[in-house]
Amino acid sequence: MNYLIAVLSDRIKAEEAYTALEKANIPQSQIAIVGKGYKTADEFGLIDPNQQAKKRAIQMAYWLVPFGFAAGYAFNLITGLDTLDWAGEPGNHIVGGILGAIGGAMGSIFVGGGVGLSTGSGDALPYRNRLNAGKYLVIVKGSELLQQQATGILRSFQPESLQGYRP
Repeated sequence: MNYLIAVLSDRIKAEEAYTALEKANIPQSQIAIVGKGYKTADEFGLIDPNQQAKKRAIQMAYWLVPFGFAAGYAFNLITGLDTLDWAGEPGNHIVGGILGAIGGAMGSIFVGGGVGLSTGSGDALPYRNRLNAGKYLVIVKGSELLQQQATGILRSFQPESLQGYRP
């Protein structure tokens, strides 16, 4: 679904824009206001980058931790390192595997979480930042024809930003 999003500076402008869109016979089901006192970013479906980063880190951990354990175990087995004398040969291999699993977990956190924070939000993060700054979003969802009609109406309210968005 395509969205047309206008960022307006205050609640009064957002309500006026909403009313103007209603008067232009745009269905209420196709119009939404996001901001304080209306829908929140989460209710509307703007992606939270922190949740996405956490989700990606956990997904990566499912395969990186066992792979890290196997790699650490194999490395210790191949090199024959005797790090802990009291643990014996199988104990040292297991310790190597545990250290490899820790490395895999760190990789999933840094790579999965870091990449998720930097790329997981798309255009949603700037919209969330504007909402946090007290701005309001007037959103029209629907076909291109409907969005073209709404664009002319919303431009008359001099929005800070007016652009299309695909979640």
